[in-house]
Amino acid sequence: MAQRRIPRWLLWTGVPILLIGLLISVWSWDWFIPLVESRASAALGRKVTIEHLHVRLGRVVQISADGLRVASPEGFPEDPPFARAERLSAGLDVMAYIRDRALVIPSIEVMRPVVEAVALADGRANYKFDLGQPAGEGGETPPDRAAPRIGLLRIVEGKAHVVDPRLTADFNLDVGTRGEESADPRIAVEAQGTYAGQPIRGTALGGAVLALQDSGKAWPIEMRLENGPTQVSVRGTVQNPLALQGADVRLEMKGPDMGLLQPLTGVPIPKTPNYEIAGQIDYIAGRVRFRDFAGRMGRSDLNGTITVTTGGAKPVVDAELRSRRVDLADLGGFIGEEPGRTTTPGQTPEQRRAVARDQARGRVLPDDPINFPKIEAANVNLNYRAESIVGRNMPFDNMRAEMEVKDGAITVRPLALGVGTGRIEGTVALTPEEGGKLRGRADVQFQRLDLSRLMRATNGFEGAGRINGRARIEGAGGSFADILGSGTGEITLGMAGGNLSALLVDLSGLRLGNALLSALQLPDRTVVQCFVASVALQRGIANLRTVILDTEDVIINATGDVNLARERLNVRLRSESKGFTIGAVPTSIHIDGGFRNPDIGPEVGELLTRGGLIGGLAALVAPVAGLLPTIQFGSGENDRCEALVRRASRR
Repeated sequence: MAQRRIPRWLLWTGVPILLIGLLISVWSWDWFIPLVESRASAALGRKVTIEHLHVRLGRVVQISADGLRVASPEGFPEDPPFARAERLSAGLDVMAYIRDRALVIPSIEVMRPVVEAVALADGRANYKFDLGQPAGEGGETPPDRAAPRIGLLRIVEGKAHVVDPRLTADFNLDVGTRGEESADPRIAVEAQGTYAGQPIRGTALGGAVLALQDSGKAWPIEMRLENGPTQVSVRGTVQNPLALQGADVRLEMKGPDMGLLQPLTGVPIPKTPNYEIAGQIDYIAGRVRFRDFAGRMGRSDLNGTITVTTGGAKPVVDAELRSRRVDLADLGGFIGEEPGRTTTPGQTPEQRRAVARDQARGRVLPDDPINFPKIEAANVNLNYRAESIVGRNMPFDNMRAEMEVKDGAITVRPLALGVGTGRIEGTVALTPEEGGKLRGRADVQFQRLDLSRLMRATNGFEGAGRINGRARIEGAGGSFADILGSGTGEITLGMAGGNLSALLVDLSGLRLGNALLSALQLPDRTVVQCFVASVALQRGIANLRTVILDTEDVIINATGDVNLARERLNVRLRSESKGFTIGAVPTSIHIDGGFRNPDIGPEVGELLTRGGLIGGLAALVAPVAGLLPTIQFGSGENDRCEALVRRASRR
């Protein structure tokens, strides 16, 4: 029986079919894992591993990777890795790529992703990637590398753990999409842990993650955050989220101290009393603006616009601020004092105790060390206006300040305080020196200060007149008290004409009988002929070289010194009556003790014979005559002081 031969056509078709069937029966997409891992590792600069790879062919090819892991860079623990996920699935529209060369991904789904974001104290972080530059000219993405068009992203039970010792931060995030049944699920985030050493809790709800690419559609955002006692709320929409443009977002903040906002904003802010503030936030040309905000800080209202520009070596902050009414105690943090008062509404018990401790120390000059790292953290341009100044015993009516902080150097030019119809205006500069100190320089002019406004702050005495003069002071130290306590310079003041409460003048010379009559307002004022003062400051000690008050009844001379470093007074007031006085006691008044609670009383044991009016005038002529050219009186106002010199010269 002849053996039947296999047809050749069957060999040509059957063998390939058999091989294809055999290949299908043993086929595994896991064979491509090394290739995928290699490409992904090269793109991310990190080792990427996959346990299993699945592909489902069709018009839209479905690709899934199980057991995905992205390692941390060298210097970080291998376990846990930077990121891992149970499964990452994505669809790829093959026809769109064949037809238009467009990379279209209709959907992406990530199952239970976990991210371990860790920063080290030296600044290295496992979440920083160096992805390099695109290959196009000038770093531009070539046409064949256009960004993919992604349709839908779903995140299921995502988690992240963030650790940064520089920010004293260790918190967890729960991340997921809500509304998976809709075509536009929104991203939701919940946070809990610590940040800046304070407990942090927060929730955020944004629009669909992939809608970020659609600049023609407003992207909604809602966020509430509590970082310790600080509360932040954000609500609104952004037209172009990736460029942060077209924002219609309202930002509200409140808390016990704006200084606690620095870790959240990156902007250095001094200590403040409790505050509530709200305004609009947007992003324009690389700058974040908190604009048209309004609120309060302690007893003061505060409104304006703050712009923060990043991208340089340090942030640049431009602030235009204004207050209709301000309590200067609320600004105490700017000069190293505890801000606010024990009576400021809304203060925490801790803040009230801090202010009480500050007052109980007996110190008046701010002696808290100036925070150099905070000064160095940003360059600042601040323009501040206060239309009205309120508060206990405040002789000032309004305020204007323009401050520049550049590389740790502070310049305030001008610093102007209104006093009735006059003002105090000058320039203050603080320059960093070695050893963590600041060198301070101040040049201040006193221009027609309203004496009635100054006297009103005493709540007991009255007066009228205009004081002129100038002060120049320079010193160095770690606090404002140190700068003044080591300072050198001089202060010159003068007033021609005006009047003072007769009671004040009488008490300064212990003219007890006249003081009784003055207390009964018989008379209530005494005319001031001339007032001049010259004070020399050497190493923190202010020596009263010449201080003379000439009234229609008496000449008062002050001598002694004031120790700014120790905040001690050692001043003597001596009066010479021009006529008959009732019950005058022939002794000087001694003022000593601390600035906050000085002791005032007669010089015990002083019963020296006085030389009388003629001798007193003769001794004072030379210093007064020498000071007159240095004081800028108003036109014709110095005639009365010159009359004092002429009168003494004739004696």
